[in-house]
Amino acid sequence: MWIAAAVASALFAGITAILSKCGVKNTNPDVATAVRTSVVLVMAWAIVFLTGAQAGLPDIGAGSWVFLILSGLATGASWICYFKALSLGEVSKVAAVDKSSAILSVLAAILIFPEERTQWGLKLVFLAVIGVGTWLMTDIRKGGTKSLAWLAFALLSAVFAAATSLLAKVGIEGVDSNLATAIRTCVVLILAWGIVFFRGEAGAVRELRGREAGFLLLSGFATGASWLCYFYAVQQGLVSVVVPIDRMSILVTVLFSVLVLKEKLSLKAWIGLGLLTAGTVCMAVFG
Repeated sequence: MWIAAAVASALFAGITAILSKCGVKNTNPDVATAVRTSVVLVMAWAIVFLTGAQAGLPDIGAGSWVFLILSGLATGASWICYFKALSLGEVSKVAAVDKSSAILSVLAAILIFPEERTQWGLKLVFLAVIGVGTWLMTDIRKGGTKSLAWLAFALLSAVFAAATSLLAKVGIEGVDSNLATAIRTCVVLILAWGIVFFRGEAGAVRELRGREAGFLLLSGFATGASWLCYFYAVQQGLVSVVVPIDRMSILVTVLFSVLVLKEKLSLKAWIGLGLLTAGTVCMAVFG
């Protein structure tokens, strides 16, 4: 069941990337993050109350609260960097670098969690394949500081996303996954809107309208669905398997970026996508 949840998470995450790209063409990235988080928050708490998971709030220990809050902060930071990267670079390249968080997540999981150390030699080989594929997909050419800027923000997004997976693994132990998602979303919301108001960008919210607003709302719903599936899978399964499956959303993202956004991938990038996909599938099947 948790494998199916991880696959569903990947599908929704892939759709999210495209919708998010469409929603930040002329929208401030910080405002886009805050708006999308607001949608996810409503969706997350609605599911909590529909399932009765709110009854577990008094049973959450102090340690779990700390890790849930920290994972929420890491998620917020990852989203802010991801939206900034999307506003500067091509969605296929940004998504490829962002998905490299799987490498960091799995390496850290092997070091921290004993149950993750089975077949660790094979896992390292598969991670190397994923790493080479990611590097080929970035396909960086000389493009001035702007090309370096999207890469920097995409790398930061990957680092924070990796931290999110590990902190969530610890923080949601014994906590209903839907409730954990809702709590973390509260933290992300406070961080996202705090940055918007701190930077004096609140006025940009009133400028949101039309298609971009619609795309941001839809990306929020897709994100909420992806989160709920992902954290259920993390809670029930192995991080070293769930994370690579979730990162398979890159296939959905790239196909949409080519077919809908008309982005063009070089032969090198297609080879990189093939290696990234192969390494991820092998990690899920044999890891």
